[in-house]
Amino acid sequence: MTESLTVDARERGLAGDGVTNDQPAFQRLVDALGAACAADGRPRVLRVPAGRYLMRDRPTLWRSGVSLVGEGRGATCFVLCNAGDRGTPVPLAWFTARQHGAGPDNHLADVTFAHFEIDGSGVTTEEYDPLAKGLGLQYVLRGRFSDLYVHDTAATGFGCDFLQDTVVEGVLAERCGRQDSGEQMGGAGIGIGIGGWGRVERLTITACTAVGNGTNGIFLELQNEEWEPPAGIRITACHAEDNRFGISDWGADGLLVTSSTMLGNHQAGFDVSSQGTSGIGGRGGIVTGCVIDGNVRDGVAVGNTPGPYAFRGNRISRNGRYGYWEHNLAGGDEEAAADIVLEANDIRDNGLDGVRIGAAVRDCAILGNRIRGNGRRCAGAVGSTGSGVRCSALSLTDKNADWPADGHLGKEVSVGGRGALVTRNTRTELHLAPLRPGAGTAWPQGVPGDGSPYRLPAAPAVRAGLAVDAAVLRPRMDGNRIGDDQPVRTQTHGMRITGDGSWTDGRVLDNDLSGNARAATSFDTRPAGGVWREDGA
Repeated sequence: MTESLTVDARERGLAGDGVTNDQPAFQRLVDALGAACAADGRPRVLRVPAGRYLMRDRPTLWRSGVSLVGEGRGATCFVLCNAGDRGTPVPLAWFTARQHGAGPDNHLADVTFAHFEIDGSGVTTEEYDPLAKGLGLQYVLRGRFSDLYVHDTAATGFGCDFLQDTVVEGVLAERCGRQDSGEQMGGAGIGIGIGGWGRVERLTITACTAVGNGTNGIFLELQNEEWEPPAGIRITACHAEDNRFGISDWGADGLLVTSSTMLGNHQAGFDVSSQGTSGIGGRGGIVTGCVIDGNVRDGVAVGNTPGPYAFRGNRISRNGRYGYWEHNLAGGDEEAAADIVLEANDIRDNGLDGVRIGAAVRDCAILGNRIRGNGRRCAGAVGSTGSGVRCSALSLTDKNADWPADGHLGKEVSVGGRGALVTRNTRTELHLAPLRPGAGTAWPQGVPGDGSPYRLPAAPAVRAGLAVDAAVLRPRMDGNRIGDDQPVRTQTHGMRITGDGSWTDGRVLDNDLSGNARAATSFDTRPAGGVWREDGA
């Protein structure tokens, strides 16, 4: 058997009938192929014909030089199950530092996983276990993960760490992190730990899709605070939707994110912060050519980074709160972020401020952006009850209402003590976010009955294109258009500096701040020093 470089799983004992436990035979076959590769140095391929292969109660320990290739999503499906041992997580394949001593000198090399499906719906652990993944491999060299469909896992779907000279392409991860409350480790669609190979990890993630996952759609997470954040990682042409966070950088250096879409995520479309295991945010990254639209709260949320970070040529629109939010989480790095760049972005139609600087920055550059028509959350407080009010799983309709379009964007509507967030609204209908990623309803205790009383809060009085609510030192602001061209203007001011904000030694040149609903500027704290000229009002 081991003399052949390609082996058919059916011919070697797997049933693929969805009833027989194929895991023991699968493990024996992987072991045999791995031993053969170790003996002669020639990698093997395990081909798995169409069928449903039940992997019950035990994960399969993977071996170097063994590739797994199916006949396509929906054709070759591995069904994970732990009904006989609820204390054991059952990834399809695992090889980890803690359980198996994986490391740079004990790694998996020359492995391909391609053209199959992993159904994790049959795994439920007694407590949330971050190892209850679809794939859980660490320290992979020259790996390729291609055309995989991973769904309904208890923890992260594709949860592989320390991937060197590796490509992850065409992975679809849906509804992973079933048992993750959103505050626990893992629970992502595609979650990749980084830092184990040292200064550079050459990894490309491309053409992947992550929808409805418990925490992140796609995230990179530095695994040890003592490690140097690695460079060499790229995310391109990916899509993240209806996750808690869309794409997150929790500890890379120079992450490049291009041509990707981040839509309808619950916390932020793109996130840099200290939420990862190491408590270290990313730095040196570039996000370019992306559409970051319709996220329930923020489009881009950046914090706990020493900088630099650059956002160029993106559309950041229709997000429920801020288009771009600079902020820090307690417990992470809270020094002033240096060299944050916002250049040539289209930042428009967001619920509150287009750009809000809520944490200290220095030497930032805000160049050539169009920051237009933000502050869409302009409607006043309102409430009603009676026969005109009706709720469905993801909406509330009041046929007697006359709301401005998206005037309640990002607000929380309260119905009988239950709250739901508004993602958009028409004159009579509120569209609501699911109560958690992947859920089919906005309501935690069932849909409220017809005629239930509801209440929506008032909008904030000031909603600026650029709001400064922290210390900004030596900024450059040049060539921006910050106004509102809607028939009914909702962006109240072009630029606002709050009482807690400051703008010191800035160079502000050739900006157009005209056309806002109230005024070009609102300064509770006046700018100090620097140059300010030729700005339209």
